[in-house]
Amino acid sequence: MTQGSKYDLLVVGGGINGAGIARDAAGRGLSVLLCEQHDLAAHTSSSSTKLIHGGLRYLEYREFGLVRKALQERETLLRAAPHIMWPLRFVMPHMPNLRPAWLIRAGLFLYDHLAKREMLPGSRGIDMRRHPAGAPLVDSIKRGFVYSDGWVDDARLVVLNVLDAQERGATIHTRTKLVSATRADGEWRAQLQREDGSTFDVRAASIANAAGPWVGALLQGALGRDANHSVRLVKGSHIVTKKLFDHDHAYIFQNPDKRIIFAIPYERDFTLIGTTDIEYRGDPSQVAIDGNETQYLCDSINRYFKQQIAPRDVRWTYSGVRPLLEDENADNPSAVTRDYQLELDAPTGEAPLLSVFGGKITTFRKLAEQAVDTLAGALRVDARAWTAGVPFPGGDMPGANFERFTAQFAAQHAWLPADLARRYARAYGTRASRVIDAARSLDDLGHAFAPGLHEAELRYLRDVEWARSAQDVLWRRSKLGLHVEPAALAAVTRDIDAWFSREPARQHAA
Repeated sequence: MTQGSKYDLLVVGGGINGAGIARDAAGRGLSVLLCEQHDLAAHTSSSSTKLIHGGLRYLEYREFGLVRKALQERETLLRAAPHIMWPLRFVMPHMPNLRPAWLIRAGLFLYDHLAKREMLPGSRGIDMRRHPAGAPLVDSIKRGFVYSDGWVDDARLVVLNVLDAQERGATIHTRTKLVSATRADGEWRAQLQREDGSTFDVRAASIANAAGPWVGALLQGALGRDANHSVRLVKGSHIVTKKLFDHDHAYIFQNPDKRIIFAIPYERDFTLIGTTDIEYRGDPSQVAIDGNETQYLCDSINRYFKQQIAPRDVRWTYSGVRPLLEDENADNPSAVTRDYQLELDAPTGEAPLLSVFGGKITTFRKLAEQAVDTLAGALRVDARAWTAGVPFPGGDMPGANFERFTAQFAAQHAWLPADLARRYARAYGTRASRVIDAARSLDDLGHAFAPGLHEAELRYLRDVEWARSAQDVLWRRSKLGLHVEPAALAAVTRDIDAWFSREPARQHAA
């Protein structure tokens, strides 16, 4: 890239919305540059509850359009990336003092029928005294309901979008910040700053501001513009404990404060519990759980499970700031809409600027499609939508059948331990063989920095997926940090960071 290179679109933000917009635009033939000030999915987009879902509870707030849009997307996404997304059944124990059974049945009927389903079974009532999901729960719970949604590895979904964008011609700059952008002669003149402080200039016919929690600050700062919309920053925190149940269903629990909490099977040996909803006014990059949130989540679980938990049982926590579209009518953060708004600033004869307010992971593809449609119209470019039905990198499995693919992959690499073969298949799908490269034995994979984490995988993550640190590898590209004994985690982190220092990033080999 030369100083002052010209692009059709400069995307600012390497979260799920920016990644989706970059992929969609590059696939339509637009020249794209994406910049992200930190790592991909470093904040909100790696801090979700990791669900592809319509949002059952949003029906109570009459968000029928949002729920329908999200439900329509579930199976589209599940088919496009069966390695990092899969169907998940949810159990809702019935607590008569919170919501009457007829209201729950009515909500689940709507949830089943607002959009077409082919992969996901519908809802039904269950007897908790007979269903396996009833065993871990307190004996007073006699009945419940079960319905379907989906699971997603949120951070990997972001990486796959960016990888696909790059393979379709996009230029990607992580750890690169937009310092300023001004309009001149019908285009944007932008200055970007790398992590080392060096800067370079680019020109762009348009800009997509997908900075998430920073969308407003970017508008008023680097872009020097006012906005008609704003976001409300809401902190969501999660805790992870050793697994609290052995079956493969998740739970959705109703709380007396009308909020809901999920308890989800996580990383084979753990249970993921969340989330909270708290107004947040600090720096989004410094968000962290507090003691009250931890206790709230423990108390929520203890209302339902026989096995009681306390803050000392928490193995890991994470928090994120959700940039929700401001809703003046919603006093409760839980009631703020999860829908999105696209704001186009395109004065006659001037380069367009599109800003993204709000959104959720489930609807990111539709958001990106609408965003690029809007920009293409402003740029007078004939570029048709294409992402529906197109698999993400690694997701091109016949029939979207992950289990069949995994069995074939394991058979082709019989020297791999079964758990490691399955993890590679889960993380990388049909591209797992690229991680292994020419290896024919465990020794060929190089030094093991932690159980199952070999140098060959670090090289792949560095050269192909923009990883630059132990944090990127252990907590975003994977959750292997959870599987390292707590006493050894600091040493493993130092070793991986030292490796990255010795082995600088090379040209992406995707």
